[in-house]
Amino acid sequence: MKRNFLTGMAMMVAVFFIGSEIAWAADLSFGGHWRSRYTNSNHGAFANTGGNTIESIDGTNTRIRLNTKAKITSDTSAFIQLQSVHTWGNETSITGNDNDTTVGVHQSFVTIKNFFGQPLTAKAGRQEVVLDGHRLFGHTGWSDFAHTHDAIRFTHSGGNHTMQYIYSKALEGDTSENDVLTHVWHNNFQGVLGGALSTYVVLEDDDCGILNSTSACSGGGSPYWTIGGRQAGKMYGLDYRAEYYYQFGGAGGAADVIPMAATSSCQVGGACELAGYTTVANRDAYMFGIRVGKSFSNVMWKPKITLWYDYLSGNDDEGMQEGDWGAFDTMYDTGHKFYGFMDFFTNRFGAGSNYMGLQDAAVKIVLKPRDKWTLKADLHQFHLAHSVGANPDMAIRTGLVGAGTWTAGLDYGSAGSAGRNHGTEIGSELDMTLIHAYNSNVKFNFGYSLMMAEALYHALDATGGAGGKGHENVAHWAYAQAMVKF
Repeated sequence: MKRNFLTGMAMMVAVFFIGSEIAWAADLSFGGHWRSRYTNSNHGAFANTGGNTIESIDGTNTRIRLNTKAKITSDTSAFIQLQSVHTWGNETSITGNDNDTTVGVHQSFVTIKNFFGQPLTAKAGRQEVVLDGHRLFGHTGWSDFAHTHDAIRFTHSGGNHTMQYIYSKALEGDTSENDVLTHVWHNNFQGVLGGALSTYVVLEDDDCGILNSTSACSGGGSPYWTIGGRQAGKMYGLDYRAEYYYQFGGAGGAADVIPMAATSSCQVGGACELAGYTTVANRDAYMFGIRVGKSFSNVMWKPKITLWYDYLSGNDDEGMQEGDWGAFDTMYDTGHKFYGFMDFFTNRFGAGSNYMGLQDAAVKIVLKPRDKWTLKADLHQFHLAHSVGANPDMAIRTGLVGAGTWTAGLDYGSAGSAGRNHGTEIGSELDMTLIHAYNSNVKFNFGYSLMMAEALYHALDATGGAGGKGHENVAHWAYAQAMVKF
């Protein structure tokens, strides 16, 4: 009976595919992965100023991806990747019913080589866009859902040069005039200074004026440009990376984040009109990053030590009064890779530092204690790009202090607020990671992170209003992850 049933099912599948010429012509391959991660954290200690009773939270998520690649002709292929993300125990009852419906299309695109007989490759559909080191465009693969673009990409390669144009429909607004479109011109040159040079020209055609975490259109358009470059390679036994990006154009939505307001005593010296942004603002922002690393292959555990520094510009009083938005937009980056694994500063618009910019100085160490085992330790030191004491208007408008509390020579704000002389230091983060490559298809990761906050961090408010970031000086986070590829 069972054999007859299976035979019948096979015949039905065969009949289905007979009706599809593509199925007959395509060379199909299948793959995917299963990834499960347990996390435990007390991030809630930084959530508010009240007596937070949630000392720690934990949970387990599983991500499953199923890939199908069809080689239709020598020049044409298709790729479909289904994804399901499930939280363990996320059921409406304990009766055993399966209520999980979290299955969707993560990627689905067609690739055509030698497009119209030219040395050009076209890729159209939902796809991950990863350029160089994930600085401006990455897949955010650490997150369970990760990031994809509904995009069209044209790539031309010749010699040591690769050039790309990418068009991405980032957001379909509430009307046909409220969209966010991304245009990317990317060039890569191999063999430059022991590595590769990449150049970027990016136009973010933002009709919505999105300068915060919401996707709602504010009505203030802000088309703006990002230009810059990245050089990475190896010279004189050192691994290095240097990159710089500058942003200019519109900053619609600035008034929604930091609006104009008036108060009777906003700064030392008496009455004034508190600075803020009108509906028309100009973008003037930049970032740069430097990395230098050295590997010691002939030393026990084969250590590698890397020195790291990133600077992201932010808003200050002078820029705000002139109507210039100075907070750098990290765009579609994989911020988890750069700004600490606890993800306190990965908001693309800079909300994690009250839009006052970020400095990240780090030391990173990699050790190989045994075959198939890797131990990593990253120590970050975080600072604002602009001091609070030198920018009283910005401090008040972003909720760092209360209006009318700024007094010459004295600390300001209520108890727990940052002092005028506290400088720019936010805190330090230690990230420890242990990786075991069990075999070529199975990998285990274990991690522990510790955030040690300074007084200034507790005055920061990522939402832009008064309140602060909690009552604890230390936050913990740990995880254990298993990844199986097939």
